[in-house]
Amino acid sequence: MGPLSARLLMQRGRPKSDRLGKIRSLDLSGLELLSEHLDPKLLCRLTQLQELDLSNNQLETLPDNLGLSHLRVLRCANNQLGDVTALCQFPKLEELSLEGNPFLTVNDNLKVSFLLPTLRKVNGKDASSTYSQVENLNRELTSRVTAHWEKFMATLGPEEEAEKAQADFVKSAVRDVRYGPESLSEFTQWRVRMISEELVASSRTQVHEADSPEKPPEAGAAHKPRARLAALKRPDDVPLNLSPSKRACASPSAQVEGGPVAGSDGSQPALKLEPLHFLQCHSKNNSPQDLETQLWACAFEPAWEEGATSQTVATCGGEAVCVIDCQTGIVLHKYKAPGEEFFSVAWTALMVVTQAGHKKRWSVLAAAGLRGLVRLLHVRAGFCCGVIRAHKKAIATLCFSPAHETHLFTASYDKRIILWDIGMPNQDYEFQASQLLTLDTTSIPLRLCPVASCPDARLLAGCEGGCCCWDVRLDQPQKRRVCEVEFVFSEGSEASGRRVDGLAFVNEDVVASKGSGLGTICLWSWRQTWGGRGSQSTVAVVVLARLQWSPTELAYFSLSACPGELHLSQPSPPLSPHQILKWPQPWALGQAVTKTMVNTVVANASFTYLTALTDSNIVAIWGRL
Repeated sequence: MGPLSARLLMQRGRPKSDRLGKIRSLDLSGLELLSEHLDPKLLCRLTQLQELDLSNNQLETLPDNLGLSHLRVLRCANNQLGDVTALCQFPKLEELSLEGNPFLTVNDNLKVSFLLPTLRKVNGKDASSTYSQVENLNRELTSRVTAHWEKFMATLGPEEEAEKAQADFVKSAVRDVRYGPESLSEFTQWRVRMISEELVASSRTQVHEADSPEKPPEAGAAHKPRARLAALKRPDDVPLNLSPSKRACASPSAQVEGGPVAGSDGSQPALKLEPLHFLQCHSKNNSPQDLETQLWACAFEPAWEEGATSQTVATCGGEAVCVIDCQTGIVLHKYKAPGEEFFSVAWTALMVVTQAGHKKRWSVLAAAGLRGLVRLLHVRAGFCCGVIRAHKKAIATLCFSPAHETHLFTASYDKRIILWDIGMPNQDYEFQASQLLTLDTTSIPLRLCPVASCPDARLLAGCEGGCCCWDVRLDQPQKRRVCEVEFVFSEGSEASGRRVDGLAFVNEDVVASKGSGLGTICLWSWRQTWGGRGSQSTVAVVVLARLQWSPTELAYFSLSACPGELHLSQPSPPLSPHQILKWPQPWALGQAVTKTMVNTVVANASFTYLTALTDSNIVAIWGRL
């Protein structure tokens, strides 16, 4: 599709007319339009246009000067939009559709609400659901930026140049003013910059007035201006609800001591956690009476910046996969596959190139379970963009390689582990996966763990029959391989041949493993064990320490390590009804649950996240104090 023409606009416009100025509704959907095809000089002639459909094109941005001042309905679904700030040119907009734009986030939802106060519907839903959140954020940020301004200006000396000082203030405000959850940091920093620039503009105005002989200045006005930041008019407060979900119950403050891995001197302080939210977001038909659906796994989304940690976690259970903001307890996205029972989820981060040649970072979530299929989910757009028919039997667990973002390991009840290359998506975000390796096991693999010091060369797996290791180097000729080494544990920890259902690297050397029945977590040295194996196919691990946690015969508890913090997150023992009732209220199902076993613990530097296995589908989120 080339640039638009007046003839095309008149053909696709309503009512039919030979004058662009009489068109009120225009359908430009499905024309493969790029952003540069939207000619402002042509479109601004649509002086009476009220409804515009730009869906199913390839737009990355909207031009800033389209001149459609009477536009009330705009449809931009299924494009490549990465920014919404250009929407402010449509002050009368009442309905907006943005579904299927993979690079828009929850921050953009809030920007839309801020920029378009007359908006009634977004993506077919009532837009008032986000107004209260935006108003609260705006009010608090305005207060904090104003306080930061007064403090900043009070420290300036008289010799400092005002222009430079004010520019420095904007930078310092964006850097230092923080409020709200990390997932909304893009929106809050955007607003902080706007508020800061408004304060600076107000200060310059007052300085100009102070220099005028007609109006004598007030004392101290140059240093402490009172900016008139107009509060946005919003509907009555409505809780934020970005996707269909059950309401999170925020708990009152309470403290629980975790069991951190002690340092070499044993001086590591106890990890303290605070319960933040309890959610029941995996029940059938959103029924609070459903206590049968089981939660099996959770995984944190990769952080977008080096050294940062994410607070977005994916959970799976029953036929649903949920993506949750740990800070707010909001279910951001939900994907369902009728007839499936998901057992495992794993994230990877890809750098995709748009048709216009721009690079964008994209988080992909893999989910698998009972049917032996791996679904590659486009989380933000809410659809499945690839299915891998990986195994004929159920998939117990999966994980992406930390060395190659497109390499995915799947472990199945067919006693096989397969390494896949999911490849990079095409322009329609479709994947074509290829099989790289098949690893045979003698028992069912339960946990997968690439070796931290050489993730592209060795893979550890906790299995029903023990802990095994494979050579996964792709420069070797064999594409089907048997176990290279089996690791055995002395009596007093996991005995040889017993199930290993928990496995994690605490750092590049220390491995934590757990089996059922003996109530201990074994910490052992990978370097010492591997270095001393010689040519043996069966090797006794070099045990560093044993951690006591809880004796139980129930299996399939996972371990999670936070290497930067040197913490090991342990599964919880069974909780008695008395202990359940002690959990912070309100929690509607507290009295109904008679037995709960936490089967999954995933940790990062900010949150430890738990899921319940046996009698309930309660999601419990615990934050670090």
